[in-house]
Amino acid sequence: MMRLPDFRYLAPRTIEEAAARLAEDPAHTMLLGGGTDVLPNMKRRQQTPATLIGLRGVPELAAIHNGLGLTIGAGVTLAQVVADSRVRDAYRGLWQAAAQIATPHLRNMGTIGGNLCLDTRCTYYDQTFEWRKAIDFCMKRDGETCWVATSSPRCLAVSSTDTAPMLQALGASVTLVSSHGSRVLPVADLYVNDGMHYLAKARDEILASIALPPSDGWRSAYWKLRRRGSFDFPVASAAVAARLDGKRVIDARIVLGAVASRPLHAERAESLLRSADLTDELIETIASAAGDVAKPMDNTDFELVWRKRMVRALVRDALREIRGDDMRARRLSLARQLL
Repeated sequence: MMRLPDFRYLAPRTIEEAAARLAEDPAHTMLLGGGTDVLPNMKRRQQTPATLIGLRGVPELAAIHNGLGLTIGAGVTLAQVVADSRVRDAYRGLWQAAAQIATPHLRNMGTIGGNLCLDTRCTYYDQTFEWRKAIDFCMKRDGETCWVATSSPRCLAVSSTDTAPMLQALGASVTLVSSHGSRVLPVADLYVNDGMHYLAKARDEILASIALPPSDGWRSAYWKLRRRGSFDFPVASAAVAARLDGKRVIDARIVLGAVASRPLHAERAESLLRSADLTDELIETIASAAGDVAKPMDNTDFELVWRKRMVRALVRDALREIRGDDMRARRLSLARQLL
């Protein structure tokens, strides 16, 4: 049995109190939302904070508000996101992403803010302390070498969040709060392509909320590859959002997940897609262009060449779904759920 290390637990009641307590010792303090990522990491001694600040008692983090678009508190559970008809109807891709995370039990605990800040993953990192010690620790924790590519100057652990690629494709932004004030960042600017330092969020900042712009005719879809039909992290994913006039694409965003240390923006594929009719031939061209961006490494499940090939299939499926094709049989085959 793996046990948690000793730690001090604080339970603030306001975001201001949480930020003040975090500012006291940000280097040795971590935030706890649902705990579905942090607590297993602590048991494996991947993270050993001296203090945990629990955010479940902060009410302003746990609400969804209408506005020009939709504002979701970082403490809103994934189950609440899935149950919210405003998300399902206007931001279908985000609803699909949240619905495919883990299991219903874990979605009842895990929060959308926690999924955005999800630790990067790697075959050599996500092991027990004793396993990692036996092969010599990796660069991400206690070692000096990235065992995925031993000559790499940086950690190549993979971003495995489901909601971040979709929120980036939807043009969402996040509000970060600290004892010094707050700032707003596009979701795209929240991530860095480095497995160790993967967030642009400072150690003394709290991710407080996510703001979605008005849907205004945008359609979205999220497709994910994983070994099992439930519970597993993505090993490749495609988040696509597009605004259509009939079959003609007015604007589009394509973001790939789980193929780098941050979500990857497929800019060339987007440019080819804009102001064009969404034909089968164009979809194949866009899928190929998006697949060229993906550079998966051999540090997650499945063979990396096949994962790269599947990125094209995921983009193709997402575009066909956005066009209005009946994708239920394909979705059931790949995801083992109809969504």
